[in-house]
Amino acid sequence: MPDYELDEKEHVSLCETLDRVLNKGAVIVGDVMISVADIDLIYLGLQVILTSVETARREEGLVL
Repeated sequence: MPDYELDEKEHVSLCETLDRVLNKGAVIVGDVMISVADIDLIYLGLQVILTSVETARREEGLVL
């Protein structure tokens, strides 16, 4: 099995990752269902958009 080593060019810091997400944007979608005794009581549909205000204003579909 070959050894894999990360070069300094391949190492991405948390700050760089956050910068890329804010410049491009990310959408997180999820569903939460709360039920008791197989009876569904609460359903939550979650949609989160993570981006900078500047990126959101550039996109036509997002209005702030």
